[in-house]
Amino acid sequence: MAGLVGKLGQFLKSPEGRRVAQQAQRALKDPATRRKLTDAVSKFRGGAGGTGAGRPR
Repeated sequence: MAGLVGKLGQFLKSPEGRRVAQQAQRALKDPATRRKLTDAVSKFRGGAGGTGAGRPR
């Protein structure tokens, strides 16, 4: 896994990586984008409300 983290670090130091990081920061400042991301993370974690009764185990 350290190889993956190292490659990510190298990418973020490159001009393209810096550009992508700036795009992400700008997108997260937008309330609508932030809400979509929060909803997606909540769904992924299973925290979208409800009791979870319909989920298979």
